[in-house]
Amino acid sequence: MRELQFREALREAMQEEMRRDESIFLMGEEVAEYNGAYKVSQGMLAEFGAKRIIDTPIAELGFAGIGVGAAMNGLRPIIEFMTFNFSLVAIDQVINSAAKMKSMSGGNFGCPIVFRGPTASAGMLSSQHSQAFESWYANCPGLKVVVPSNPADAKGLLKSAIRDNDPVIFMESEQMYGDKGMVPDGEYLMPIGVADIKKAGTDVTIVSFGKMMKIALKAAEELAAENINAEVIDLRTVRPIDYATVINSVKKTNRLVIVEESWPLAAIATEVAFKVQREAFDYLDAPVLRVMGGDVPLPYAPTLIEAYLPNPARVIKAVKEVMYMQKA
Repeated sequence: MRELQFREALREAMQEEMRRDESIFLMGEEVAEYNGAYKVSQGMLAEFGAKRIIDTPIAELGFAGIGVGAAMNGLRPIIEFMTFNFSLVAIDQVINSAAKMKSMSGGNFGCPIVFRGPTASAGMLSSQHSQAFESWYANCPGLKVVVPSNPADAKGLLKSAIRDNDPVIFMESEQMYGDKGMVPDGEYLMPIGVADIKKAGTDVTIVSFGKMMKIALKAAEELAAENINAEVIDLRTVRPIDYATVINSVKKTNRLVIVEESWPLAAIATEVAFKVQREAFDYLDAPVLRVMGGDVPLPYAPTLIEAYLPNPARVIKAVKEVMYMQKA
């Protein structure tokens, strides 16, 4: 095991896969000469050359389309969006081309492509650069959507995403690129669509993914000091969702709190809550609660950002509500 930064784990995943398969290339803004906007691709131009580490103009629709065409013709592109906020410029290529290609061609054309980059809030970046797009892309059949929370998962899941024969949306966080964690030595892959129980517990189930796992785990730590034993589940993938792991946990704990950064309407949390009440209603001892971002565009002011985002205190309050230790 080695300690790596989140960005280093992502880099290793891409380097290992590119050494293994010459059809893989990385394309995006500042990925080559500048070594990546967040230094994820640092040193990759020197190793793989300009034909495989490709700088683009500020033209997401254009280079996303090039990636889709390349994937249809036997290559395996990794398309980096500097932020998924900018993917809105390219969403037609992602949704109407990549996601639908296999279906519309009757299986004659595949589209093995990875679209990756940071999503959601990252400090004082205001409304147009702070949006969480996980539920947007998870809504679309034909896509797989991966949102890792730590360096080890990031590496194993990115390697699986690159090898996948379907288009994969791989979502990171600007605020996590410097996070450190232990990463296994040697080659390993993690399966897409399998959640992970990060902390076993008996009293309540807390479900989250991505950056919000930090909030969920911190809340669980503080709850433990009050003798409340929370089970914490990291979905890791929000399309497909590993419902079975969540439902089995709820059958044990009888209570569920879901933590997600996005806007409340049509969120991943909403879908998980529906599935649990559909499959495990008789096991629930309290209504499912969600801890979400605010239902407004994210403001710029630090005080308003703090009020908008989920935090451990809000998660703890929700847990105590489902345990009937505190009124709503």
